[in-house]
Amino acid sequence: MNIIDRPSVTKAAILVQQNKPLIVDTIELPTTLKVGQVLVNIHVSGICGSQLGEIDGVKGHDPYLPHLMGHEGFGVVLDTGPGVKTVKKGDHVVLHWRQGAGIQSDPPTYTWRGENLNAGWVTTFNHHAVISENRCTSIPKDISKDDAALFGCAVTTGFGVIENNAKVKIGESVVVLGAGGIGLNIIQAANLVSAWPIIAVDLFDSRLELAKKLGATHIINSSCQNTRLMIKEILGEKNLDVFIDNTGLPPIIEMGYELVSTQGRVVLVGVPSKGSNINIYSLPLHFGKTISGSFGGECKPEIDIPRYMQLLKQGKWSLKNIVSTRYNLDQINDAILSMREGRTAGRVMIDM
Repeated sequence: MNIIDRPSVTKAAILVQQNKPLIVDTIELPTTLKVGQVLVNIHVSGICGSQLGEIDGVKGHDPYLPHLMGHEGFGVVLDTGPGVKTVKKGDHVVLHWRQGAGIQSDPPTYTWRGENLNAGWVTTFNHHAVISENRCTSIPKDISKDDAALFGCAVTTGFGVIENNAKVKIGESVVVLGAGGIGLNIIQAANLVSAWPIIAVDLFDSRLELAKKLGATHIINSSCQNTRLMIKEILGEKNLDVFIDNTGLPPIIEMGYELVSTQGRVVLVGVPSKGSNINIYSLPLHFGKTISGSFGGECKPEIDIPRYMQLLKQGKWSLKNIVSTRYNLDQINDAILSMREGRTAGRVMIDM
């Protein structure tokens, strides 16, 4: 692309200060692409719970402020920098935070109000973005933009948790604590491998009803039901094989650790706030019980995205109803608030 044709500015949502609303403003794009960089026109972005944690500072002080955000999206390649081989101009691409095929470039530096504006290897809360090649995966052009965007995190993490972290076998019992965008896809993946029962737990009935449509065999509203007793009642004489936590709350993690069997697995998807520690009796770990953290389901984007998309095309599972609410970029703070208040049942999408 001729440098004259390339956009020089774009609109973006910027995290300027933790625990404050994002600022939506015009920013200046880098004038040239470095080795391994890809310029993408972003069409749609999901909002993941990780971004809420980023705003809230759950991992502590953020040394990169101000910076861009977002790690799940769909776009079209406008241009590529030197060395890029896995995508080309005109390609439809999933944007993901897990490393895939290709070069890991230097992160881009944008300009905002005359100062440098930081960004990671992928950001999606902006109309145009410079993305590292290994955070883009080319996909067929007949995949809808909403479906494609969900493969950036919600689908790949959810499926990877079941396949790679929990390693669920046919007929094993699974509890999923938190039925947001990732939790719903964990439930779908558990259903795909014929887990039973699949127990979804959440604070909001709307999410639980959607979880039931996507494969949960039982639902528990933890705002008005005793989660521990309900799980035991549903299981009866059956052991709990897998407990998956999406909340990052230590009391819930501790409960899951107590509930799983001697050979049970606790998988942590949610990240506790810095300084929030769990308290467990470690002896069972010596005899087969495990507790582990998931890093995006250990997904390999260039392998897993095409594999999961093929199953989607064959009708083996569905993304229908996963996207529940749509906003434009100027409304991103309203979108984030709707997630915090539980007003959205599935994934919240930002249309660019």
